[in-house]
Amino acid sequence: MSVVKINVLTVPAEQREVLEQRFASRAGAVENSDGFEWFELLRPVEGTDTYLVYTRWRSEEDFQAWMEGPMKAAHQGGGADGAPKQKPAAAGSTLWTFEVVQQAGPKDGDA
Repeated sequence: MSVVKINVLTVPAEQREVLEQRFASRAGAVENSDGFEWFELLRPVEGTDTYLVYTRWRSEEDFQAWMEGPMKAAHQGGGADGAPKQKPAAAGSTLWTFEVVQQAGPKDGDA
């Protein structure tokens, strides 16, 4: 079964828009990675400053290959057109890992 990685980001209120814009500008950066299955950026609604970055992978090996390749290059490089590297929008980060042991989706024909 698949592996889920949830990056838990502490994002101060004044950095929320910055974080969301950075993710939007990287749209497509992970989608072509081998073993990639799903991505969601989850914005907190109330009572917390924690964003969740949800990714789902075919295997731990696929995730690690992405981390050591495209992800590492994106985070080590500078900004667009050789601009200096940007300051992180998040004040803290924790990575959670889960294995998918059960799953369900809507049945065909259900509204």
